[in-house]
Amino acid sequence: MVTSIFIDGAEGTTGLQIRTRLEGREDISLLTLGDADRKDAEKRAAMLNACDIAILCLPDDAAREAVAMIDNPDVRVIDASTAHRTAAGWDYGFPEMDPGQAAVIAASKRVANTGCYAVASVAILHPLVADGVLPADWPVTINAVSGYSGGGKKMIAGFEDPNAENKIDTPYRVYGLNLGHKHIPEIQHWAGLNRTPIFVPSVGRYREGMIVQVPLHLAALPGAPSAEAVHDVLLAHYEGRRFVTVADLVKGEGAPVLDPEELNGTNELRLHVYASKDGAQAVVCGVLDNLGKGASGQAVQCLNLMMGAPEEAGLLEPVLL
Repeated sequence: MVTSIFIDGAEGTTGLQIRTRLEGREDISLLTLGDADRKDAEKRAAMLNACDIAILCLPDDAAREAVAMIDNPDVRVIDASTAHRTAAGWDYGFPEMDPGQAAVIAASKRVANTGCYAVASVAILHPLVADGVLPADWPVTINAVSGYSGGGKKMIAGFEDPNAENKIDTPYRVYGLNLGHKHIPEIQHWAGLNRTPIFVPSVGRYREGMIVQVPLHLAALPGAPSAEAVHDVLLAHYEGRRFVTVADLVKGEGAPVLDPEELNGTNELRLHVYASKDGAQAVVCGVLDNLGKGASGQAVQCLNLMMGAPEEAGLLEPVLL
């Protein structure tokens, strides 16, 4: 059976990677609009209602508008924007989040694809909160760095085009310092936190790749859990999963340097637990491609589940643009 797919916003960074991953698949028919028709509301609406599954790679307001255009009850939707990630009636597109989440996505009509920072944050925090290692009301801090591709076309031009109006010369920038980044509600909701986490993102002068870090004062947590306990919870939660893996625990001296680009082009998310020699402190890190498991790869993984295709279809070969 061939499934018809329409990517609304296929010219953006995420849309381009999704299309690249889907091209050539015999189980998919890609529906497209020409350049002259992409902003024609009637033609977009017709395409949105003609496909089996629509993938929205749009700004939030445009994504809501696109959903409102769909009146065909058989059309299923994957939304890669922030618009519906905590909305009622939408299922969260993180297949590894819980043992039954892949089945939820497979049966869903409306799937909200994860945010790039959020998927790593939730991957770290949700198992620890669910297991009771981390109290739901704990004051969590999250630090992260991403390649500039996460900022979209304007930021990419700022870093890469010396003639860009918004040319960016700095090697590294911290942002979101109003502590109101748009991924925070998603992280808090799906991690199961009762207290809003502090989230401080940053962007470096490299195109693609991400590290998310959650520091933990283990000695201050209820019961003073060990680094081994933290690691064991994560290891058990993701056991047998293809795209979320947990590296060996590293304690004391000799911790390696993490490279945010090491998983570029893949749909992988790798979690690391590093602990001080005395075990009083730890930091849990997630490494991923912000355009892979953080965006396009995750969307394709959800699409595969919704189609009944192998979960890894189109995801085992590196994709870089």
